[in-house]
Amino acid sequence: MQITGHTRLGCLIGSPVAHSISPMMHNEAFRLLGLDAVYLCFDTKDRDLGTMVRALRDMNVFGFNITMPDKERVMEYLDEISPAARMIGAVNTVSNENGRLVGYNTDGEGYVRSLSDVGYEITAGEMCLLGAGGAASSIAVQAALSGAPALHILNRKNGRSFPNAIRLAEQINAGTSCRADVVDLNDAAAVRCCVEKSSLLTNATSVGMAPNTDAVPLSDLSCLHPGLTVSDIIYNPRQTRLLEAAEKCGCRTLNGLYMLLYQGAAAFRIWTGQDMPIEPIRAKFFS
Repeated sequence: MQITGHTRLGCLIGSPVAHSISPMMHNEAFRLLGLDAVYLCFDTKDRDLGTMVRALRDMNVFGFNITMPDKERVMEYLDEISPAARMIGAVNTVSNENGRLVGYNTDGEGYVRSLSDVGYEITAGEMCLLGAGGAASSIAVQAALSGAPALHILNRKNGRSFPNAIRLAEQINAGTSCRADVVDLNDAAAVRCCVEKSSLLTNATSVGMAPNTDAVPLSDLSCLHPGLTVSDIIYNPRQTRLLEAAEKCGCRTLNGLYMLLYQGAAAFRIWTGQDMPIEPIRAKFFS
């Protein structure tokens, strides 16, 4: 790869971002396809989000990704939001379309596609989802649209995202055939009931992510059972304490690596109009 006077810039913003695999993934795709572009990471504090978005527009970047916790707040700085991203209430991908910043959400698409890598079909049974933030919302909406029969959103009633969990469940019930409800994560008996009758449990929070690797999003791990597929959108570390416990219980498990790969491939297509060469990138960075 050679930087030229015509090289276009794309990036990931948010905090933390230093652990991200996205630069290696996108830069390798640019190299393989012979595209004159480069992708970097910019650690962006919450208070600086608006300044950063305006700067990226002024620099005429081709686009950028946003990581937690700014996927919702970035929407106020964009010119247009795709219908799906507006329904989800969060944006993880922005494309600079002739000076207009357009927000999309590829997280849900990446998540559902990643499940097939461990042989799980989203239509197979009920689902428990930990969280109701940007990533959780995209997963919930895409799972419902893809045919999940029932969705239990596990969220603390006294938490800041609980109102969003309620809104999300109402939206899913009104717009899809999926049955969605919200369960207070502090209600141990209700949580256990939901997990025991589900075939999929997904952690869509940052609990357990480096450097706080000792944390677990589910206080009672004894409700895990062998018929459960347990996924975690975290990929640093590759095996969280939740996944470690699930594996010991005989659960099928997956981390967030393939979700990252497939959501990145969807973003790449938005930016370039070309398909990311997934297989060589999977072999180089995700095996």
